Amino acid sequence: MSDAAIRELCERLLANGTEALSAGDRRLLEKVATRTHVARNINAEFDSQLSFGDRLADRVAAIGGSWGFIIAFGLVIAAWVVLNSFLLASWGGAFDAYPYVFLNLVLSMVAALQAPVIMMSQNRQADKDRLAAQHDYEVNLKAEVEIMALHDKFEQLRSGELHTILERIEAILAAHMAQDEASRRQDTNA
Repeated sequence: MSDAAIRELCERLLANGTEALSAGDRRLLEKVATRTHVARNINAEFDSQLSFGDRLADRVAAIGGSWGFIIAFGLVIAAWVVLNSFLLASWGGAFDAYPYVFLNLVLSMVAALQAPVIMMSQNRQADKDRLAAQHDYEVNLKAEVEIMALHDKFEQLRSGELHTILERIEAILAAHMAQDEASRRQDTNA
């Protein structure tokens, strides 16, 4: 597709002309013009840019937000309570007797550390979603431009075929009229 065709498609598509295009839209139209692929693996791109801390935060968020973690943590709390209330208390050596101040401290520390880590992971996921949405926009826009180009080519073919059909009809009519004229001349001569 020529640059002029790209420009015309862009103007029809965006109705503002090429001057109003963003850098991303210009890159996309260049890819359309050069027939290069727009699709890419966003997950692999995004994951390759993550630091060790980012990957660790994502792993902590994945574990901390799972039913396995909730069940395991519930079992640890239940074991803590049973151990300190019944087993160790009967021996006189409970290290965190009721009201479980040390357990509350541990739970508060886990919550204080886990919440920001989960938020960091969610923010990164939101960034990844924005990147995926931008990629989807680029792919959809390229598909739309390609469909418009195919439509234009189809219209050119159709108009060319119509022109050919009209020429054939005119030739048939001209031949038929010539034949009628020749028949009339023979009838008048006879």
